[in-house]
Amino acid sequence: MGVVALVHVLVVASFVATALCAGNFNQDFDITFGDGRAKIVNNGQLLTLSLDKSSGSGFRSKNEYLFGKIDLKIKLVPRNSAGTVTTYYLSSEGPNHDEIDFEFLGNVTGQPYTLHTNVFAQGKGGREQQFRLWFDPTADFHTYSILWNPQRIIFTVDNTPIREFRNWESIGVPFPKSQPMRVYSSLWDAEDWATQGGRVKTDWSKAPFTASYRNFNANACIMSNGKSSCSGSNRGSSSSWMNQQLDSTSQQRLRWVQKNYMIYNYCTDFKRFPQGLPKECSSTK
Repeated sequence: MGVVALVHVLVVASFVATALCAGNFNQDFDITFGDGRAKIVNNGQLLTLSLDKSSGSGFRSKNEYLFGKIDLKIKLVPRNSAGTVTTYYLSSEGPNHDEIDFEFLGNVTGQPYTLHTNVFAQGKGGREQQFRLWFDPTADFHTYSILWNPQRIIFTVDNTPIREFRNWESIGVPFPKSQPMRVYSSLWDAEDWATQGGRVKTDWSKAPFTASYRNFNANACIMSNGKSSCSGSNRGSSSSWMNQQLDSTSQQRLRWVQKNYMIYNYCTDFKRFPQGLPKECSSTK
């Protein structure tokens, strides 16, 4: 083998090794609570969270991000998960925090999960949309993604967009764009509201409840000591997600999901907003 070919092989091998090491839970996350109920196994390739009557559990990323595309495969609590909530979200810290939420509200056997989404900017949320899923999220792992750039936030499930939150700062609507956020997840008991408004309580005889995670990927700008890994000219050129928007096919898929699987939209809740819907609800897309 020639020297040039050998160097090429070594470079490719190094790249593959780096790719295989990406998404290692030992390297990327810290367990935040749970007293052993959160476990990282399979050499960092699998993480499980458990909930029993004493406590839930959770984890958060070591890195903080300011814009990016975050992917995580999750297999939700199977069978009777009524009263439980599995969360997966980005959040900054402080009273005026920003946050981008996936929350999976548990169900009784044979009834579907509710996927709850929300966006907080400068401490203000109240922008909920809720969905049913078109598959059983407990039977296998599915990819839940957050694309966050200065123009929009796109929530996707297995590469199908379910929600887009646009930047409407031009009409006075706050948008999360200046506070770095970590990735969080938790499994906890919310029987007072999670399932049918709290009418169905947690059946602790079915505990422990367990959710599983794998294949974390952050194609994102890492913030460290006030500096971004996407600073300078690299910010726009090296990351396709930085300016990504929905193409016509993705817009059709988004409309399909919202027509068939959306069960709540704050932008149509006139009872909640008798003085008028939030500004972004009436903005022309």
